[in-house]
Amino acid sequence: MGFKAQSMLKLAGAVLTVATSMAVLAAEPEKDELKFGFIKLTDMAPLAIAYEKYFFEDEGLYVTLEPQANWKVLLDRVIDGELDGAHMLAGQPLGATIGYGTEAHVVTAFSMDLNGNGITVSKDVWEKMSAALPKGPDGKPVHPISASYLKPVVDGYKAAGKPFNMGMVFPVSTHNYELRYWLAAGGLNPGYYAPESGDISGNLQADVLLSVTPPPQMPATLEAGTIDGYCVGEPWNQQAVFKNIGVPVITDYEIWKNNPEKVFGVSNEWAEKYPETHKRVIKALIRAAYWLDENNNANRAEAVEILSRPEYVGADAKVIANSMTGTFEYERGDSRPVPDFNVFYRYYATYPFYSDAVWYLTQMRRWGQISEAKPDSWFDEVAKKVYLPGVYRDAAKELIAEGKLPADALPETDGYKPATAEFIDGIEYDGRRPNDYLSKFSIGRQGKGS
Repeated sequence: MGFKAQSMLKLAGAVLTVATSMAVLAAEPEKDELKFGFIKLTDMAPLAIAYEKYFFEDEGLYVTLEPQANWKVLLDRVIDGELDGAHMLAGQPLGATIGYGTEAHVVTAFSMDLNGNGITVSKDVWEKMSAALPKGPDGKPVHPISASYLKPVVDGYKAAGKPFNMGMVFPVSTHNYELRYWLAAGGLNPGYYAPESGDISGNLQADVLLSVTPPPQMPATLEAGTIDGYCVGEPWNQQAVFKNIGVPVITDYEIWKNNPEKVFGVSNEWAEKYPETHKRVIKALIRAAYWLDENNNANRAEAVEILSRPEYVGADAKVIANSMTGTFEYERGDSRPVPDFNVFYRYYATYPFYSDAVWYLTQMRRWGQISEAKPDSWFDEVAKKVYLPGVYRDAAKELIAEGKLPADALPETDGYKPATAEFIDGIEYDGRRPNDYLSKFSIGRQGKGS
């Protein structure tokens, strides 16, 4: 080989070395020390598991997890940059982005779970309801229980001049929308928001008055008689059973089968500034979700022990296990199998589907948080502004290539799930046609042109 050829070969090798070095540098996380927030609920589990199983560290990330006082503080701290990201209510990134409440562009590339909530009423209310409920051969109530059985109780309160109060965790929470959905399906009006006139109580024309209560405080607030029932995530429904102060009447799995619940949210500014870091965070969280559902929930007992620690949920392990290990106790002695009460990975639970975002937006419109009718295209545009399946797909593809995720881990989808009628009222939801969906409800604001 001549001198010229050798020189060309060395030059090519040098260029390749520089290119490889640049590629390695480009693949490094832009920020490796991170602080994430969460609320003390069992569905923060992917964060705890990603931390405890070193999935974050596998991605070159050094994470601190910090419990937050309430959902508003949590959101504000993400927006202000005090937190890099957080376990969020699915409605929070959407509400913030459209300017309902605190206005800021917040995004998500990861859905944390399906299902996981319940509606609980006080023992006194349950005694008034239960006599009329149909019973099975074992003498126990037939589930799901319609809110139509609560209606006579509410009517009795009205006749006595008393308000019927129920708690939910935040105005744009799944809990608010699930509680409203269940009440309305049973003929009870949960009230409307009217931000255009300055009324954000959500109690206009209400048969049942809903108010915000932080999740860990739900049982104590119920016991004090301040509220007559509530909708919350676990372990706070099972805590009411454990303390013998309330009875869960329905799970959200029975209101909408396999409904989306929490998300992992970051500010759009953060996502754009730290794209490689963001992808690595999502990789760690996908691995954690997979571990939680792996081998038919074989790891759930270990997950319960982790979550029961004071730095995470801090509730009795027996209470957490009631729902996390595939059962749910409606009242003392009435424990039933609900294997999908908490789903973290199955059914593509972690994928950020646009249709999930659109459903939340329809509920914001239904109850007046969105004061004006919007065309279907608006719902689609907002969903695509907030939900980032591209980030998720990049993360999952890397995990598949690394052998850490099965080859079929990604759904074949345009971002919209097929239409479903698996709701307690049997009304079909198609995310591509939100205004048509809204027009089907007898209680609630209508869609376009109404």
